[in-house]
Amino acid sequence: MKKDSKIYIAGHTGLVGSSIKRNLESKGFTNFVFTSYPEYDLRNQKQVEEFFSKEKPEYVFLAAAKVGGIVANNTYRAEFIYDNLQIQNNIIHYSYKYAVKKLLFLGSSCIYPKNCPQPMKEDYLLTDTLEYTNEPYAIAKIAGIKMCESYNLQYGTNFISVMPTNLYGPNDNYDLEKSHVLPAIIRKMHLGKCLMNNNWKAIRADLNELPIEGINGNATEQEIQEILSKYGIKLTAHSSQLTAKIELWGTGTPRREFLYSDDLADACVFLVENINFADLKDSKKEIRNTHINIGTGKDISIKELAELVKEIIGFKGDIIWDESKPDGTYQKLLDVSKLNELGWNETVKLESGIKKVYNNYII
Repeated sequence: MKKDSKIYIAGHTGLVGSSIKRNLESKGFTNFVFTSYPEYDLRNQKQVEEFFSKEKPEYVFLAAAKVGGIVANNTYRAEFIYDNLQIQNNIIHYSYKYAVKKLLFLGSSCIYPKNCPQPMKEDYLLTDTLEYTNEPYAIAKIAGIKMCESYNLQYGTNFISVMPTNLYGPNDNYDLEKSHVLPAIIRKMHLGKCLMNNNWKAIRADLNELPIEGINGNATEQEIQEILSKYGIKLTAHSSQLTAKIELWGTGTPRREFLYSDDLADACVFLVENINFADLKDSKKEIRNTHINIGTGKDISIKELAELVKEIIGFKGDIIWDESKPDGTYQKLLDVSKLNELGWNETVKLESGIKKVYNNYII
């Protein structure tokens, strides 16, 4: 890419897209185009074609997607498959039609089978059954990978697919119904800490920034405590003292790998600048599984993660594990040897990354 190449970042306000934008800007890239919602609905084929026809971007980062945690994935199954298929089908197809030089498609580690051997190599794709709770989302992302491969093979495009591990960072989603595990734990413990400290100013500021089911900082203390209790943030009497307890789903035994979003962005930009589809295929075999895992190659149990967040935030209450709720896949550790061999490694370690995220959250 040249510094003045026209770059389209789909999903530029989200966790991943905003990190990619910051990374590109830090490296001197200046010529960006965006499709801001609701002016552009990326599910709308006509609107997407009009955008590509008008702007004709040279490089595309496809970071737009409908995403969420285990609750959202299992609850909004139809939306997760429909919205994601529509978004990626439109952007990939019109990237081909309007001669985009290179596209990078972002998938998810949930594309791999539920009982996948660990760590998960790219070649394990489509070798067994998917995890049920996020199957619609995973199938949409698998379709995106295969669409990129198929367009490359039939039309000679240069579309690359990457599969990030669990991400966290600036602009993360802290909605307690729809967020992923790490931002959910951070927000729950922050609010629990505020309850224990009787810091209603901070609680009201938090709810004004992100209301829960319509309850914001203008609600009464009773209304706020009721909605927090619904989401497992409770103030209880313990040994004649008030303490907070945080309820988290499952047993805490599943293991997860976490990557700071700025590291993901750096990997994505590195790949677009240095790697082509031709570098990823083996001409002696059927061409498949050309996607690239992006992660750290290290994981941690959810229980260990919760204790780490507790220490960083300074939450003095109790953690209660609701074992009636699902754990999801036990382990999803990516094999990142392909990426490392291409010349990229992560730089932000988990503890320092969580500290950055929390400091950013409370500002």
